Amino acid sequence: MRGPLAWPKVPAMVDRRRLFDEAVLDAVTLFEQRWGSQLPDLEVAVEDVPPADPAPWEGSVVLGRLFPTQGSHRARLVVYRRPVESRAGDRTEVLAVITGVVFEQLASMLGLDPEDLS
Repeated sequence: MRGPLAWPKVPAMVDRRRLFDEAVLDAVTLFEQRWGSQLPDLEVAVEDVPPADPAPWEGSVVLGRLFPTQGSHRARLVVYRRPVESRAGDRTEVLAVITGVVFEQLASMLGLDPEDLS
């Protein structure tokens, strides 16, 4: 017998990538609710892994990057799924790491200390 392991609308059928994407958007929304009046137009993206070796100031593994506004291009926040997931043991830890990465990157964009945001 062949068929799906779980029927549609069962939580087991929810794609992990989609859950991760939604968690990133939730963290950005949380940031905007607290600091939105200061936040410029921003593009948010999730990629599996960083495209290149980290810059010397980024440390050994990059969890996220913020690309500033350049010309007609909006600022872009990118969170890297695989490095974040490898740092966390369970779903709760993944959410905490995502929120930390988003807040850290957006704080740097606004010239704030990430510790001042919590």
